[in-house]
Amino acid sequence: MERNKIGFQSIDEYINAFPKKVREILQGLRQTIKAIAPDAGETISYGIPTFVLNGNLVHFAAYKKHIGFYPTSSGIRAFKKELSTYKTSRGTVQFPLDKPLPLALVKKIVRFRVAENNKLSREKSKRKKP
Repeated sequence: MERNKIGFQSIDEYINAFPKKVREILQGLRQTIKAIAPDAGETISYGIPTFVLNGNLVHFAAYKKHIGFYPTSSGIRAFKKELSTYKTSRGTVQFPLDKPLPLALVKKIVRFRVAENNKLSREKSKRKKP
């Protein structure tokens, strides 16, 4: 089986590459995402865990001092106020490893992204019909 350029073939393999404390955080994040988006597929994209539902939904990754959460730029914009205490960029938020993940906020962001992707999928489907 061919490996992607980073080398991980699954989210399990990605998570298992980290120390126990980080694995527990990543599993908690993964379970939170799956609880809100149970129909989302799991894959590795861009070398990191990715959830797919009518397109890319969210990604996450572990780093030395933070967990990167990638809900696209629309997810960051929609929750700009709630994310103001975290370091953000256009499509990324950094959750420090030395603080608990804001899982309630992650749930809200994932719900938003599911609704957004479903809406875009419906609109795309309508445009294809004659």
